[in-house]
Amino acid sequence: MEPRGSKSIPPLLSTICLVFAVLIHGCHCFYLPGVAPEDFVKGDELKVKVNKLTSTKTQLPYSYYSLPYCRPEKIVDSAENLGEVLRGDRIENSDYVFKMREPKMCNIVCRLVLNAKTTKEFKEKIDDEYRVNMILDNLPLVVPRQRLDQESPTIYQLGYHVGLKGQYSGSKEEKYFIHNHLAFTVKYHRDLLTDSARIVGFEVKPLSVKHEYQGKWNGDKTRLTTCDPNAKHTVVNSNTPQEVEDKKEIIITYDVDFQESDVKWASRWDTYLLMSDDQIHWFSIVNSLMIVLFLSGMVAMIMLRTLYRDISKYNELETQEEAQEETGWKLVHGDVFRPPSNSDLLCVYVGTGVQFLCMTLVTMMFAILGFLSPSNRGGLMTAMLLLWVFMGLFAGYASARLYKMFKGTEWKRIALRTAVMFPGIVSSIFFVLNTLIWGQKSSGAVPFGTMFALVFLWFGISVPLVFVGSYIGFKKPAIEDPVKTNKIPRQIPEQAWYMNPAFSVLIGGILPFGAVFIELFFILTSIWLNQFYYIFGFLFLVFIILIITCAEITIVLCYFQLCSEDYLWWWRSYLTSGSSALYLFLYATFYFFTKLEITKLVSGVLYFGYMLIASYAFFVLTGTIGFYACLWFTRLIYSSVKID
Repeated sequence: MEPRGSKSIPPLLSTICLVFAVLIHGCHCFYLPGVAPEDFVKGDELKVKVNKLTSTKTQLPYSYYSLPYCRPEKIVDSAENLGEVLRGDRIENSDYVFKMREPKMCNIVCRLVLNAKTTKEFKEKIDDEYRVNMILDNLPLVVPRQRLDQESPTIYQLGYHVGLKGQYSGSKEEKYFIHNHLAFTVKYHRDLLTDSARIVGFEVKPLSVKHEYQGKWNGDKTRLTTCDPNAKHTVVNSNTPQEVEDKKEIIITYDVDFQESDVKWASRWDTYLLMSDDQIHWFSIVNSLMIVLFLSGMVAMIMLRTLYRDISKYNELETQEEAQEETGWKLVHGDVFRPPSNSDLLCVYVGTGVQFLCMTLVTMMFAILGFLSPSNRGGLMTAMLLLWVFMGLFAGYASARLYKMFKGTEWKRIALRTAVMFPGIVSSIFFVLNTLIWGQKSSGAVPFGTMFALVFLWFGISVPLVFVGSYIGFKKPAIEDPVKTNKIPRQIPEQAWYMNPAFSVLIGGILPFGAVFIELFFILTSIWLNQFYYIFGFLFLVFIILIITCAEITIVLCYFQLCSEDYLWWWRSYLTSGSSALYLFLYATFYFFTKLEITKLVSGVLYFGYMLIASYAFFVLTGTIGFYACLWFTRLIYSSVKID
């Protein structure tokens, strides 16, 4: 999808049209490729970079040269952003160098002679189904896979497997084979006027071949008998595969072919982003939206009619006898705005939730407008971290405003707790997980320098901003309650079983979780099964539905609670929608046992550790939405009735 601008359309209108186009066209996000296109003429040098080795079985990335692959004379690290380091990306140069539009057959890279240690390393990586990731002109390497249904479009797998396990015919012994011959295909789009070309595809067919040669080994000048460019004899299959065994000689080779393509440079990422089955995604999301919208409509209609009747009834009471017979939520007007127990902690959680809400909304707007292109590796994580830091201003403001409403005076203490509590808990879990990754010698371990940068962002920028926000919020006049609070708390009558706090809180979390669980499946798949997620149009719609659902379910349950003369609504409103995080964690556990093939203990601990952080963040976000909806609702209804 190429951006087209028109001078006759006002900028605001064109932006609105763009957003609607994004949401309508399958909700596949419009994206700006993120880097300027590079033109190559025939014979230009193309340098292939290598990235981390990845496995969906272990979730532990390793650098490419952690295996004894062919090494260039000097290994150069490419500059990485904060998000790339946190993802475990390690982008380095390699011995694979092509010439633009000059095909090569049977190019020798190097020869390896395995020993017991290197044999063990290769076998372990093959066992864990590790894939090798490479990059050419910022495009990741993919392996085309034809589906069983021939009419379906080709799907692409990121990276090729290090090797495979198999048996020779007539033997039951399982052997390990390495993919030592790579048949690359570089697709390019040619400019007919200048004859220059842009790279639009980078594919590979990995093969395992036991190479043979005549005479003595003479580096890349050695004449291979299994693969000879002069005799036009190339490798087409793995009939005689290369075993991984101690003292075995392995010769690494590659072919490169160039194919002209009609795909334009601006659309070259489309094949990567269309990996999942769109139809299933589309129908599932629409189905989820319809159910949630229907339920929301029902809830809103019931609430509006019932409330209107209540307010009319209370305002028409004239005689003393009628007032004495009064029941329902008006009875608790003298206690409903009494500050809750642990009010300081509630202020901290609400402030943190506001910080999350602002970060999520701004990140999604950037993503929908195409600023977080998949070609900008780590861009999404970097943006979220920086936005979280700068949104500390709003966290401080929200917590201080609520604290002052509760008649608090020590705003600096609340500001400090808001700035430190949530990041402190997450950092503690993250530090334990990072120690485990470091113990496995994985490239996913965050280096000391990056740790220092994260601590600086937290204490150098986020904490001061929280204090600035708290100062501004506390200077504002306190929010006045619509009714006066009695000095002596009213006794709460015995509640029906279905109004039990634990029961109503758990029931409240089902609907918000129902709004997101289908999208959650795709998000988990992209994170843990190494696929791209770029359907931010859908995600934004689902997020709006989540906000509406959290608000409505909390208001309904709060209304029932007040009608049964229980005025302790502050914490319950937060926990009602926040309990959806419990269902999220339970779903993540279900996903782990049904979709993932993780066998290592460390990998399992990593999965549950990261999902615990995600669930905690979801709790803070949804809880805050429910709390503010309830606060608005209670203030509205108690300011609408006459209180003597």
